[in-house]
Amino acid sequence: MSKPVPDPALPDADALNRAIRELWARADGPLSEDEQRIYQALVLKWTAAQQGDVDAVA
Repeated sequence: MSKPVPDPALPDADALNRAIRELWARADGPLSEDEQRIYQALVLKWTAAQQGDVDAVA
């Protein structure tokens, strides 16, 4: 079985990592509830991108 081809429209792990870092930099302290939800979604997508399985979080 062949590995699925990543969708070029989806961000790669590096882009997601940058988004996570920017979120923390903008927060300048503890994350709000909304920021925590965004952070969790970004981490899930980053993990899937690291594993090459973007369908798992799509």
